[in-house]
Parts: sequence; C-alpha cells; structure tokens
Amino acid sequence: MSEKFTGSFTQQEPIPEDAIEAALAVLRHGRLHRYNVAEGEAGETALLEQEFAAQTGAKYCLAVASGGYALATSLRAVGVKPGDKVLTNAFTLAPVPGSIASVGAEPVFVEVTESLTIDLDDLAAKADMAKVLMLSHMRGHLCDMDRLMEICDAAGITVIEDCAHTMGAAWNGVLSGRHGAVGCYSCQTYKHVNSGEGGLLVTDDEEIAARAIMMSGSYMLYGRHLAAPGPEVFERVKYETPNISGRMDNLRAAILRPQLRDLGTQAERWNGRYRAVEEGLRGTPGLTVVERPAQEVYVGSSIQFLLLDWSEEAVQEVVRRCGARGVELKWFGTPEPVAFTSRYDSWRYAETPRLPQSDRILAGIIDMRVPLTFSLEDCAQIARIIRAEVSAVYQSA
Repeated sequence: MSEKFTGSFTQQEPIPEDAIEAALAVLRHGRLHRYNVAEGEAGETALLEQEFAAQTGAKYCLAVASGGYALATSLRAVGVKPGDKVLTNAFTLAPVPGSIASVGAEPVFVEVTESLTIDLDDLAAKADMAKVLMLSHMRGHLCDMDRLMEICDAAGITVIEDCAHTMGAAWNGVLSGRHGAVGCYSCQTYKHVNSGEGGLLVTDDEEIAARAIMMSGSYMLYGRHLAAPGPEVFERVKYETPNISGRMDNLRAAILRPQLRDLGTQAERWNGRYRAVEEGLRGTPGLTVVERPAQEVYVGSSIQFLLLDWSEEAVQEVVRRCGARGVELKWFGTPEPVAFTSRYDSWRYAETPRLPQSDRILAGIIDMRVPLTFSLEDCAQIARIIRAEVSAVYQSA
C-alpha cells in the first residue's frame, strides 16, 4: 500500500500568544487607526516601523496595507510615471507586474536562469531600456546581488527589491531589501510573518521615505511616525505628493511586532524542513534540485525543483499522482493560470515578446509550500512520495 500524506499545505501555525495579547490590548482600547493614539502613546504601527527599521539597519520604514501596495508606492516614490518602462523578472508573481501596471508603467521582462533568479546577462543587455528595476526575489531565491548592483549602478538604474519571500534572507552578509533604494516586504498569511495582509518598506533615502509616507495617507500627521525623516523633508514634498491611502492599522501592527522579534528562530525552523525535503529529492532521476549559493542565507518557506525538458503531459502526470497521495504541487508551466502560478504570458496588459529561455525553465518549475505545521518526519515522507512518483513517470516515458 503506497503511503499517503494527510497534512494541509495551507494551514498556518496559530498566532503567538504574546501577539494575541497585544491584539487584545488594541481591541480593548479601540484605537485601531494608526493616528488615533492617546497622549504620550506612540502607537503600535509607529513602534513596528521603528523596530523593523532597526532590525534591517534602515533609516526609514513605513508599514502599509499590503506588500503589493508597498511595491506600487515605492515605484511612485522613486519617480516612475505613466508610460515609463520598468525592468522586472520574467519569473515572478502577478502583484509585481501588477504594481508596475497600476502606476501606468510598462513591465519589461528579464529572462530567468535555472537557479530561478534573474538572468544578469540579459539584465545587462536590457539596462538601457529603463531607469528602474523592480527585482523580485521570487520564491526566496537571491541572485548575485553584488553583480546586479554593479550593472544597475553603472547604468543609473534605481533598484526596488520585492522581498515578499526573503524577509530575513541575506546575500554576502547584507540583508535582502538593503541592496537597492527600497526594500518591500509582505506580511500576508503565507509569508514569513502573518497579519493576514500587510506590507513594510524600508529605505535610506529621506525623500523616498517622505513621499511614501505622504502617499500612504498620513495627511499632515507625519510627525507621528518614528522611523521617518524630519519635518523639513516633508515640507519639500507635501504639496506635490498625492494621498493614496493604504495605511497599516494598529491591530495588524500589534500582531506583527512579536512575530518579527522571533523571525530568526522561525527561519531556522523553515530551513530544517526545507533541507529535509531537499535531501530526500537529491538524486531522483529526471529531477533537478535548485542549488543554493554559498553567499546566500535563505528562508525555506517553499521549495522548488525542476523537471527540465519534460513533456507537458508527463509533468501534469507527476502533479496528478502526487496530489492523489496528498502532496500539493504547483506547476508554473500550466497554459492557464492556476491559483498563484500565472506567468509573464498571462499578463496580457503588457506586450512582451517570447522569452525562449524563460519558457523552457517555467515549463519545468514545480513549487511546493513548506509550512511550519509540518514536522521533519512529514517533510521526509513528502520527499519520498515525490521521489517515487517522479521516478515512476520518468521511467515510463
């Protein structure tokens, strides 16, 4: 009898007790709006920003309604206008090109490598096509950030980092989100901290920070921000910066502050589970493990592997067979978007020529969440099931 996995790939751990207590305190006093504070009170959202700025080593931080809102706000804050082109990864999730389209700009997609990171040779070739790169650290994979910044600095390209999958990760000792002009993070349920929805952005640029705060809906209450530039910076931008309200509230901030303090411990737990799956998959015929560079510190909340140059039918058979045994896999090669697996040719608001290298790699990417609700034994069992089904389909091809 073939073993079957019975766990849930979408069930998160409970919110920590200290976060629940902090949330209850906010509910009891009723001051949920970030600018509704008692005299002498900083407010949960302002404290969250101050703490996350310190945690990342950034000068300024803004908490907002979602990671996607952080991305679009960053684009506006660095000066992207309607009709501008913005470089971004061909392998990413829909909110990234969506944020570019939301400001009236046009995504220009850069090829992906077998490491699932942006192709730096293709980026260098396209460097004269745009003045901004929205870099997606898709599914937690960091490219060679030293070379990327060399390319972008030489071409005068401003880098916005989408760190939705890399909160707590680093390249060569520098935290994800701290290489470019702005780092954007998601606090959505399936990310590294969970407030249901929510986002954070960090920057060392005082004018970017001031514009982002004004756009988030501060009105003239920017003085209540703790991780913000001085009032003289706001004086320079306040009359020309639109209010596009997207504030985080004190309830979500209260839930997040204890989780962020525990991020390092949680990252280690994720990585133990990631490595258990990875080791179980190594050496599987026809399956390529995505190797992690030595310079990268990652947070393995999901895992990807490649079935390169397999037929569409064979890949679908692997997904079907694993699903029948309780292992939920997502395939980025599917012709029609399913759940979160859309790809660059699904986003028809952007006219994009075919990207043959990316087409080949996307057709082979298999993705799987690794929730902290899984034990190490669960992860070993999942790897055995995937290994068995990939091997069976590969041998019958």
